[in-house]
Amino acid sequence: MLTRTRWPYPRVVAHRAGGSVAPENTLVALRAAAGLGFAGVEIDARLAACGSAVLMHDATVDRTTDASGPIAEFTADDLRGLDAGVWFGNEYAGEHVPALDAAAVLCHATGLWTNIEIKADDGEEAEAGHVIAREVKRLWPDASPSPLLSSFSEEVLAAAMESVPDLPRALIVRQPPTDWREPVTRLKCRALHVDQQYVTEALIADVHAAGIAIAAYTVNSPGRALVLFEWGVDAVFTDELRDIRADFLTTHDIASPAAPTSTESDAG
Repeated sequence: MLTRTRWPYPRVVAHRAGGSVAPENTLVALRAAAGLGFAGVEIDARLAACGSAVLMHDATVDRTTDASGPIAEFTADDLRGLDAGVWFGNEYAGEHVPALDAAAVLCHATGLWTNIEIKADDGEEAEAGHVIAREVKRLWPDASPSPLLSSFSEEVLAAAMESVPDLPRALIVRQPPTDWREPVTRLKCRALHVDQQYVTEALIADVHAAGIAIAAYTVNSPGRALVLFEWGVDAVFTDELRDIRADFLTTHDIASPAAPTSTESDAG
């Protein structure tokens, strides 16, 4: 018998750790999300020059630090020496680019569940998938539920599946292609993450019929979040942590997603 729902994770997830309330992908952002009552966060991880996983969305440090250049030119120690907070506000000056292991320690301490989006430059997808999946397994060995690994890259997810097949996976797409079922099935994904503007009630029903969950990103309008949940979306990722709060579902009396039927697959 199946004993899980399609989406056994928090249904309102803080995007890039702290959404719009703190500098993205930092420890202070994780603390902010926890302080606002969030049970789940999404963070971005990519490899530094030394091969260690760090929290960073972009391929360069230009947008979110006081330095410039590609991540591939910085070691994890180099990145810890950069200021990753002052761009967001002077009160965050001195905040650093954290390694994934530091983020894991804080997530364990605060009880935050984590969706880790694996980022990789062209030609580095397989390495990133292998290394980061193994790191996640090492850092969250007994987590229940386990962190969810997600990526736009099918090659990243294939490598993650090869290295640590028991970690759940999700494929991220902007506008779902007509053949979205093929990669989701091949990669044994637990979920499909879709740009919220392309999520429809019919798509949600189709994804659920395939036995997997669907999450929408990045949902920053409470009205849109309410519509998506009423249609049956399993989760939303949001930047607006004060408007789409951790208790959004309770406030609007939104039921939990139903468990899969016996004919649905237990992918991932």
